[in-house]
Amino acid sequence: MSKRKNTFTRFIEDIVDDTKDFVDDIIDRAKDLETDAYDAVKDVVDDDESDDKVSNPGVAELEAALAELTAKVNQLAELQLAAASSSNSTPSSTTSSSNRRTAAA
Repeated sequence: MSKRKNTFTRFIEDIVDDTKDFVDDIIDRAKDLETDAYDAVKDVVDDDESDDKVSNPGVAELEAALAELTAKVNQLAELQLAAASSSNSTPSSTTSSSNRRTAAA
């Protein structure tokens, strides 16, 4: 086995070869990172689209309960509005409710 001569040009050649390998490795890792990031974003977008199509059975129950509560709140608001408008039209009912409050205190 013969020993390799260590000359200045061989030294520069080794540095250039090592640098080239280093840059190739960095580019390969950057490509892998870009591909992985693209796949991750694609998966997130695909998951969001599939969530719209498939809903849990509990969601339908919650939506029904919400609609029922909204109807009750609307009904109570109408009753309150009707009571407020009727109390404004008759001043005697306002004084009687004032007397009731004073008597309760």
